[in-house]
Amino acid sequence: MKTVKVNIKNLFLGLILVGGTSLVSAQTTQTDSTKSTANTAAVSQSGNSTIEGLKKQIEANPKDTESLSKLAAAYQDASDWTNAIDTWKKVSALLPDWAPSYYSQAYAYQSAKDDANAKLAYEKYVATVKPEEVEQNKKNLAYAYFYIAFAEQKSDPGKAKEHIAKSLQYDPTNQDAIKLSKTLNS
Repeated sequence: MKTVKVNIKNLFLGLILVGGTSLVSAQTTQTDSTKSTANTAAVSQSGNSTIEGLKKQIEANPKDTESLSKLAAAYQDASDWTNAIDTWKKVSALLPDWAPSYYSQAYAYQSAKDDANAKLAYEKYVATVKPEEVEQNKKNLAYAYFYIAFAEQKSDPGKAKEHIAKSLQYDPTNQDAIKLSKTLNS
């Protein structure tokens, strides 16, 4: 089981790096619309074959958390938020103490515009991060606390103030968190 957790943590780190690379490539422009259309079709077909291949692997071994994580990430890359959420839920059911699955669920919920469930998933993420993992998760913790504070600012300003203080503790440079803190404390 320890090997699986290490592999999954490496996978998550890799997904973050791939996501960053995808963002950079998404920001570049192509002048030839034919090339752009062909590239979009190739990426879509590649994504579908990746998803189908992972589904077959999981069909053979439904408890393969590494393949499930890859499938959830592939659904996210395809902006298929419903399947991404469902797949991340399966990962967290198999690895209930693996915090990144909750963060990924929250991200998928947020992308799907399901703010209530995103907030719950961020809360679960915050609660699941182990003390020895805090240092490597500071940025994600800062964002999770910010999101929770933002969601609670009208319904429970006191709790929102606590959460935004935690967010700034983990990332004192986040301008959105600084603005929210000023708003809550004025």
